[in-house]
Amino acid sequence: MSSHRCPGPFGTPLDATSRRHWITQVAGGMGAWALLSLLERDGLAASLAPAISGADRGTNPLAPKPPHFAAKAKSVIFLMMAGGPSQMETFDPKPLLNKLAGEKMPASFGKIPAQFTDVTQQPLLGCKIPFRECGESRIPISDAFPLLQRHADRLAVIRSCHHDGFNHSPAQYALTTGMTRLGFPSIGAWITYGLGSVADNLPAMVVMTDPDGKIKGGTPCWGNGFLPAVYQGSPVRATGAPILYVNRRPDESAASQRSTLDLAQWLNRRHSAQTSAAASELDSRIAAYELAFRMQTAAPEATDIMRESAETRKLYGVDDEKTRDFGTRCLIARRLTERGVRFVQVISGSGDSKDWDHHDDAYEGTLRQARKVDQPIAALLQDLAARGQLEETLVVWSGEFGRTPTSQGGKGRDHNPNGFTMWMAGGGIKGGKIIGSTDELGLRAIDDKVHVNDAHATMLSLLGLDHRKLTYLFQGREYRATDVGGDNDLARRLII
Repeated sequence: MSSHRCPGPFGTPLDATSRRHWITQVAGGMGAWALLSLLERDGLAASLAPAISGADRGTNPLAPKPPHFAAKAKSVIFLMMAGGPSQMETFDPKPLLNKLAGEKMPASFGKIPAQFTDVTQQPLLGCKIPFRECGESRIPISDAFPLLQRHADRLAVIRSCHHDGFNHSPAQYALTTGMTRLGFPSIGAWITYGLGSVADNLPAMVVMTDPDGKIKGGTPCWGNGFLPAVYQGSPVRATGAPILYVNRRPDESAASQRSTLDLAQWLNRRHSAQTSAAASELDSRIAAYELAFRMQTAAPEATDIMRESAETRKLYGVDDEKTRDFGTRCLIARRLTERGVRFVQVISGSGDSKDWDHHDDAYEGTLRQARKVDQPIAALLQDLAARGQLEETLVVWSGEFGRTPTSQGGKGRDHNPNGFTMWMAGGGIKGGKIIGSTDELGLRAIDDKVHVNDAHATMLSLLGLDHRKLTYLFQGREYRATDVGGDNDLARRLII
């Protein structure tokens, strides 16, 4: 059909070329709506945030970015003890608590909120696990961690952590995102957003959960929140296929898959060049597709611990049934960080009776869980140090909160976010020191108090990022990992 002119609305002439052209235009519009629907379903068009700072359209959003200043560390291994370990049974001995065991909490402590018990009406519960002063620094560590005791001089033990979340999920969000509410990026996502990744064939952020199941806070604990989806953590398994669906179909060759991906990527880039809305999110998905293709080769190799010597596997406890799982994941964490993965989150506990949530028996529960992680954590520190990686790898250990000095049900302890312990090692930290303290019974942080925002500011600082400058515009506000808090003073004390 030849071109002709036909009247437009209100008598205005409208150019038209052919029926084929008209159908193409209409179909293209419908296709755009379909694409938008798919993107929205995937959470990629959820916001119209500006393009990622430092990454032009069409480039890899995970490309390495320069830090704000010289970094001490290059990567983080975050050992998360889900459920909330008791500080009194692990790293914060309280002799007076043992002395007053069985008595009521002194009235001078005032009203103390807890999840299940009225702390003021419950008897004080002593700790039956002995402590030893370890290393040249004489840091007290309980006998629940006999192998970790040997590394006391590498640890900076922060006894004065606190936040406002009493229940598990809000507390886990506080520990991992700095906020007790849903919808905020995890600290790992902020780090990869700020620094990108030096591993071009592996995820920038990896999470390895307990095989018994996910933690109560779920995927938001390693999620991207309002940051582009490319910054969310990638689950990696210690057994079977390391990443679900990473393996190519048996009936498909690499060349065939590459051709299919090339066509999809050409369409994606064409659409990205023609749109302004959510373009950076589409670029993120383009980069994710390419990364997924490359991971098919790199991920199985990086997670194959059989490439390690028998001596190394034994060091991590892979040959012992009780330590095999956590030891395998710690060994994989080391292999991932040495290949450039920026942030690895290794979780002990799954939100059931086998985690660190010891309402029933703080003594037996602590010993049971510590038995699973003590050897692998000690091995991780020893192995990183032997390979010269510890100085550039920040290792962080923490639960989402601590426990009350009073009893629950006679032997257990209730949740306590008012004072709990976290320790850090490597990444430029000077070990063999204790920062902050709780009161004489272990209830509240009183000296050198460290909010989780301060801890996150410290992690960012050690990686060369100023938490006040690392921002993202969302819903008209410049957000940062530490919200309106965060103090770099802790970082200064940790490296001196």
